[in-house]
Amino acid sequence: MPKARIKLSSINIDKINLVCAEIKGIVDKTGVEMRGPIPLPTKKLKITTRKSPDGEGKASWDRFEMRVHKRLIDLGIDERALRLVMRIPIPDGLNEVRSLK
Repeated sequence: MPKARIKLSSINIDKINLVCAEIKGIVDKTGVEMRGPIPLPTKKLKITTRKSPDGEGKASWDRFEMRVHKRLIDLGIDERALRLVMRIPIPDGLNEVRSLK
């Protein structure tokens, strides 16, 4: 049986959970095999910068952090389920990679 792998990544974890729930609903409806969503390590991007633009004044700092959350889903898939998964609307700010194995 062919398999499909879906890799989701976003800075907003609610969007990832929403799409995962939609995929799980399709899997329950069609009865195909599903593994996941498997959480992958969260990437933390950190930036520390001075508040004062010219270097004068007190040494105060701003700290910013962006987290990139990732999930992996493997589906043992048939043609009908593949068509339904491909029709899922992807929200803005969510990156998705679909591949067949």
